[in-house]
Amino acid sequence: MENFKSVENKFIDVEKTALVLIDLQNGIVNRELSPYSSGNIVKNASKLVNEFSKKGAFIVLVRVSSIDGKDTLKPKIDSQANGMQFPKGWDNIIPEIASTQNAHIVTKRQWGAFYGTDLDLQLRRRGIDTIVLGGISTNIGVDTTAREAYQHGYNQIFVEDAMTAVTKEEHDYVCKYIFPRIGRIRTSEEVISALK
Repeated sequence: MENFKSVENKFIDVEKTALVLIDLQNGIVNRELSPYSSGNIVKNASKLVNEFSKKGAFIVLVRVSSIDGKDTLKPKIDSQANGMQFPKGWDNIIPEIASTQNAHIVTKRQWGAFYGTDLDLQLRRRGIDTIVLGGISTNIGVDTTAREAYQHGYNQIFVEDAMTAVTKEEHDYVCKYIFPRIGRIRTSEEVISALK
């Protein structure tokens, strides 16, 4: 049994796996981030996109946007967002991955990528049972999407060095206490070397 588990965890079947990258868009990437800088995340995400593309795997680029501001959540809260600005083009996918051939673009109106989108439908139609997840922010868009994916029954691989947050503490908390309970944590190099 131990050999089976080690083989199962060693290889990633690209026919049943999708790369899902959260909010790698102009208005979110171009901020102060930790523990990894924007440059690190863009570099690692680009490597993942290139390798998944070479293997013919399904790639999903998720962005958050609004039509007119009326389609976003507006609950009463104690802590306001940290002054995020929405200049023209803020919701465009970053140029380094925007031209990815055959990538499916998901536009969400909230933190998670499943609710109110066709993400689950597109994954299931392709027979995908595993998602490789990265993006910004670890503790918001990535974490919410991961919890939704878990509740939908997907296997998950979290690419720890292809995600980051506003603070190291926020990133570390989710990677230490949440992700190990709902999936597996790997580095971008470990994921790339496991693709088959």
